[in-house]
Amino acid sequence: MKAIVNGRVLLPDSEVKGKALLYDQRIIGLIDPDAAKAQADEIIDAQGAYVAPGLVDVHIHGYNGVDVSDNDPDDIRKMAHGLLANGVTSFLPTTLTVAWETLESVCRHIRGLMEESLSPDFNGAQIAGMHMEGPFINPGKKGAQNEAYILRPDADKVLPFRDVIKVITFAPEMPGGLEFTRRLRQETNIALSIGHTSANFDQAMDAIHAGVMRSTHTFNAMTPLMHRDPGVVGAALNTDIYTELIPDTFHVNKGIFPMMARLKGNKLVLITDALRSAGMPDGEYENGGQVFVLKGIECRLKDGTIAGSVLKLNQGVRNLRDYGYIPLYAAVRAASLNAAESAHLEDRKGSLAPGKDADIILMDEDCNVLRTIVRGVCKYTK
Repeated sequence: MKAIVNGRVLLPDSEVKGKALLYDQRIIGLIDPDAAKAQADEIIDAQGAYVAPGLVDVHIHGYNGVDVSDNDPDDIRKMAHGLLANGVTSFLPTTLTVAWETLESVCRHIRGLMEESLSPDFNGAQIAGMHMEGPFINPGKKGAQNEAYILRPDADKVLPFRDVIKVITFAPEMPGGLEFTRRLRQETNIALSIGHTSANFDQAMDAIHAGVMRSTHTFNAMTPLMHRDPGVVGAALNTDIYTELIPDTFHVNKGIFPMMARLKGNKLVLITDALRSAGMPDGEYENGGQVFVLKGIECRLKDGTIAGSVLKLNQGVRNLRDYGYIPLYAAVRAASLNAAESAHLEDRKGSLAPGKDADIILMDEDCNVLRTIVRGVCKYTK
């Protein structure tokens, strides 16, 4: 057993001092520091740092020059390794709208990587499944997705990969969309997410009643909140579905953060929506067959269309704390427990509750990650 002492432990609803966190492969619990020193084989002195649950990125396309949709398992391994420095202990590699045959191949690769990443020797964050963003989206709200590969919603295409796909983003107003929603809700445990959608408020509410339980990068690539038609944004804010937010201050103005924190509470999910340009210098990159330009924190296609982000999830936590005016434990929850719940991963991920995987990070006041522990194994030290 191991123990972390002298830390400020972040629970879902509070910060705890004066306790030690005891764990092996799973969390054992918070106990008196003296008792921990007597029981543990290894003692880690946090030296006043925050001790938090590992972050869970449920929407990330790429990192450090690679992209999930390139269909190379080594790229996903590279992502898994790089994300450790950002405090991410588990993630859902996220595909773009590319050829269906490519998506099938990516699913098969991720199926193998899910098992591989459980090994203590795996040098990266755990691959907990995948997020399929598209191809069942609305061309009118395609954003930076490639219209050539958009398909009508088809549950039969998805069902063979129900063990791999944890989240699927789609437009329920497309022909067959509600039947797609009902079938996947009844026959799978996939979290259904509304996004890249032109649905009006009533259509969005119908989809939520049929089984949609989350919204993808809320405010972006969806109908806005208007007084005569509240749109998908209105439906997301007016119900208890989980709502993704890219907290990079570009995709969504930081003035929205306090409102989201108040309205959504424990249903707010921080994501990065990061592209291959994340962790890379400014310049031109490729995204699902389309060229985009990174300048600062902005990723845009040549025509000015906003693409994904270069956000790191620990930076997103800091932004939500600072601009949302909420305690750090609440900001961490949005990127850990809330995220895990939104993808049906909360039985093992998202908090430091006894019995869950020992996914733990140590952070300083600015949310810089000092140490990342995945299933009890330290895999990153600054």
